[in-house]
Amino acid sequence: MGYFRRSKIESVVLASLGLAVGVVAYYLTKGILASLGGLDSSGASSSGIVLWGVLAFFFGAPLGFLGNLAQAPGIGGLFFRLLVPLVAFYETSMRLETEARGPSQVVLGTWTTVRFTALAVAIAMVSHTLWGWWRSRRIRSAGVGVG
Repeated sequence: MGYFRRSKIESVVLASLGLAVGVVAYYLTKGILASLGGLDSSGASSSGIVLWGVLAFFFGAPLGFLGNLAQAPGIGGLFFRLLVPLVAFYETSMRLETEARGPSQVVLGTWTTVRFTALAVAIAMVSHTLWGWWRSRRIRSAGVGVG
């Protein structure tokens, strides 16, 4: 959210709201699916939903701010742009360790797909940034002494 807003205040507020809504929706869905059978319902109680929703709201603010900083062009904003794919890769790696013992191949396939996609996105971001940096250096060095 923060990446798409010019104002740092908008970035902070909208990211907080977006993350809180996403977390609440996640736990509500998890609770519904758990009641149908087959999924772990941890965190899906009403007090758990409120707790995680409030924590997500407060944690969303710094994430929105970092997203706003990711707008910096070139290498300056690269670290901030890489945060999302790196966190996705790390978190799914941790989930794979705990959920690999479970019976669901769908869950394992999903986490593996997320990890692969996060890694591909990170490589694409680094490549794109380095390509732009290299191109701008070549253009500047070719333009020196002209005129």
